[in-house]
Amino acid sequence: MIRGENLGEKDIIIKGARQHNLKNVDLVLPRNKFIVFTGLSGSGKTSLAFDTIYAEGQRRYVESLSSYARQFLGQMDKPDVDYIEGMSPSISIDQKTTSKNPRSTVGTVTEIYDYLRLLYARAGHPFSPVTGKEITAYTVDQMVDEIMTLEDRSRIQILSPVVRQRKGAHKRTLDKIKKDGFIRVIIDGEMYDIGEEIELDKNKNHTIEIVIDRLIVKEGIESRLAESLELAMSFSEGIVNVDVMDVEKLTFSSKLADPESGIVIEEVSPRSFSFNSPIGACETCKGLGFSKEVDPDLVIPNKELSINEGAIASYSNVDGTYYAEMVKSLAKVYEFSTDEPIKNAPKEFLDALLYGSDDSIEFEFDSHFSGRKTYKGTFEGIVKNLKRRYLETSSDTMLGKIEEFMNDEPCPSCHGARLRPSSLLFKVGGLNIFEVTELSILKATEFFENLKLSEKDSIIAEQLLKEIRSRLSFLKNVGLEYLTLSRMAGTLSGGEAQRIRLATQIGSQLVGVIYVLDEPSIGLHQRDNARLLDALRELTDVGNTLIVVEHDEDTMRVADQIVDIGPLAGLNGGRVVAQGTAEEIMKVEESITGAYLSGRKKIEVPTERRPYNGKKIEIFGASENNLKDVNVEIPLGQFIAVTGVSGSGKSSLINEILYKALSQKLNHSKLKPGKFKEIKGFEYLDKVVDIDQSPIGRTPRSNPATYTGTFDMIRDIFAMTNESKLRGYKKGRFSFNVKGGRCEACKGDGIIKVEMHFLPDVYVPCEVCKGKRYNRETLQVKYKGKDISEVLDMTVEEALVYFENHQRVLNKLETLRDVGLSYIKLGQPSTQLSGGEAQRIKLATELSKKATGKTIYILDEPTTGLHSEDIRKLLKVLNELVNRGNTVVVIEHNLDVIKTADHIIDLGPEGGDGGGTIVTTGRPEEVVTVEESYTGQFLKTVL
Repeated sequence: MIRGENLGEKDIIIKGARQHNLKNVDLVLPRNKFIVFTGLSGSGKTSLAFDTIYAEGQRRYVESLSSYARQFLGQMDKPDVDYIEGMSPSISIDQKTTSKNPRSTVGTVTEIYDYLRLLYARAGHPFSPVTGKEITAYTVDQMVDEIMTLEDRSRIQILSPVVRQRKGAHKRTLDKIKKDGFIRVIIDGEMYDIGEEIELDKNKNHTIEIVIDRLIVKEGIESRLAESLELAMSFSEGIVNVDVMDVEKLTFSSKLADPESGIVIEEVSPRSFSFNSPIGACETCKGLGFSKEVDPDLVIPNKELSINEGAIASYSNVDGTYYAEMVKSLAKVYEFSTDEPIKNAPKEFLDALLYGSDDSIEFEFDSHFSGRKTYKGTFEGIVKNLKRRYLETSSDTMLGKIEEFMNDEPCPSCHGARLRPSSLLFKVGGLNIFEVTELSILKATEFFENLKLSEKDSIIAEQLLKEIRSRLSFLKNVGLEYLTLSRMAGTLSGGEAQRIRLATQIGSQLVGVIYVLDEPSIGLHQRDNARLLDALRELTDVGNTLIVVEHDEDTMRVADQIVDIGPLAGLNGGRVVAQGTAEEIMKVEESITGAYLSGRKKIEVPTERRPYNGKKIEIFGASENNLKDVNVEIPLGQFIAVTGVSGSGKSSLINEILYKALSQKLNHSKLKPGKFKEIKGFEYLDKVVDIDQSPIGRTPRSNPATYTGTFDMIRDIFAMTNESKLRGYKKGRFSFNVKGGRCEACKGDGIIKVEMHFLPDVYVPCEVCKGKRYNRETLQVKYKGKDISEVLDMTVEEALVYFENHQRVLNKLETLRDVGLSYIKLGQPSTQLSGGEAQRIKLATELSKKATGKTIYILDEPTTGLHSEDIRKLLKVLNELVNRGNTVVVIEHNLDVIKTADHIIDLGPEGGDGGGTIVTTGRPEEVVTVEESYTGQFLKTVL
């Protein structure tokens, strides 16, 4: 075939890929197909999909741009590959969550909000917040026309409202009216002659209207009427009242202003509806929708304690200090003992304690300079004191400390709407822009499908509505119908963020692109999987190539091709074990994926479930987010799976309420739990451990060896060698974080960053230590032929053999192997670890600690990034924790995990507003009998 001929159909040919652990891989991938890359964790899937194929596609595209454009984009390193042919520009949609900026919302990320702003600026109409009537700006001619439609011979008065509901005696205003030659005024509905002596109560609100003219509606009064209206408006900022005697009162305005509320609407543009523009943003919170306020529940987190026992968490409870003595004196005034639990305190005392008291208090305290002294003063109140110091301090440390006692509270002006009052007057279809963003995607879709507009507005809004409807339907199709457009992007899970970006890409309708996705099924219930797969298929149908790194069996079965990489992880991976359809993969003996797809290998259902021991945690009245005042029992000493469709309330119940309430009680943390009435059963537990997917450290200096505590022991081993003893080296010598043993040229980093302006920053190995992090003297100390730097470069697997005689180190390393991390390097920087790997390192660290048997472990989707074979290992580890008497609670969608659980708590039945209730609880065998449970229906197929 001639090069370039029929290019759209040409395959993607990869030769000699050696990135990370890839072993010189050659691969041919068909274009415009749905391809799944699978294999064990650490087998090299991501190295091939993201670090080779995506990186090369991105690099070539960026290189085609001018050097001026490249400085804004940065540039990617060339992957370690001989050559790749048939590449197109590539787009990656990975698990990295979207912006944490509180100004970024689902609406802004998907660009739906931009279309909404334009819709409201061009087709929105303002309505009075007082009367609910539409606000319109009238010309004098329009006013005359409307008045002339009144019944013939109607008697009317033209009134100019010079004062509208304002306090005061208004002497000067009345004098001016008299001076201007008017005879009558109407004050608070009563008619007065301006010549009378008028006395008004200055403490009450008054309305004063000048009687401009009195007329009878009949033909020929139009000119006089127009003159009277113009005169009336000249005194009252464009507003005129027309009193139709004994019938009604009409109000007209020449400006776009609401006479009732006094809100004047300036010229409207899309920026008027943007909370990121000073033109539209609420002036109090500057468009954030919330402000930081001191939370009394964080100031006094444990109401069982007395003041002397430290109930007030925000100050040190040291006798004799100024603040402690003041609080004690305040308690004396209210006759409350500081030895009594603060929950028994009278309301008056608590109010004074938190918000201050105007009463003068006499108290004594020990001054540094002048000994014990008596003082008199008023008590400011802890909440007020913290807020004042928060606003006045310039110290970051002090800000951080005070923020521990603060929460984000809805803005008192806009109540979370983020916009100024005039912007919220505009409505389309009866709702303002904030009310539309508060609807779930499902409800918003229905709203726009059924929206009826006037003929003029329909023509204006036609294109806008088409875009809004299509984008909402994409979000619905990827299973996100429970989200609202106002939801902050920073609160989305990795899977939700990825599917939002996926919906945006489907909406952009690009063709001829290579899309690389990282586990898009994360956080999705089996029920929604089919819809996601249809959405993915849409990308290939229009002419794109789709490469998905995935472990989900449904996805593999519908893919056009599977590339199985392995056979194992790390050094034992990095090869293409099998390539072809699901049926073809099943026939390959060496393929572990094939073995699970065909059923030759599977995770077995336990022959019997653990018996309930009668101990339980009971949650009453859980109502955080969409939870509908639910009560739930969590049996202890069990392996518990919390299930339900996306958005059903699992995270609200477990992460927001259970974990934070237990953490506050057992770990004395300052976390504020979500809304609930009561929790019972604390006495059966001694600690709660949340094993989440946040990084194990923020810098490359943090690594698995330091996090698990293994590095401490390894440094001990090096310090015990004869060479160290001769040189007088202690264990600190072998740390790359402190002066002494580290290389000072790179401060122990091993690499040096060189800024390259319009080219990407280049990281070069340190010239002095050649990337080894330590100075020459430290590296001369060896244990079993290897220096400390070489030990950090070992994988867990290699280290297990190397440290075979050191049981304490082995114990730590074995737990890393047991959770499926035998392929990671001891010194691998935390920035290079995925969320799933970070979570499993934390799990391994917990496993290596001595168990008390009274711990509850909480894990959110621990199967993220795991192959079925790795899930088997993970379940073994989790069950080991339960066998020691602990409780493990996992939020999970993976059926292999759910079927092995002792107890299931299924939430739903739907997501968002349609969720938030307990559908069923019990053994897996009991859950499958419940018709309403989506989890039960899918569980039937595997039990």
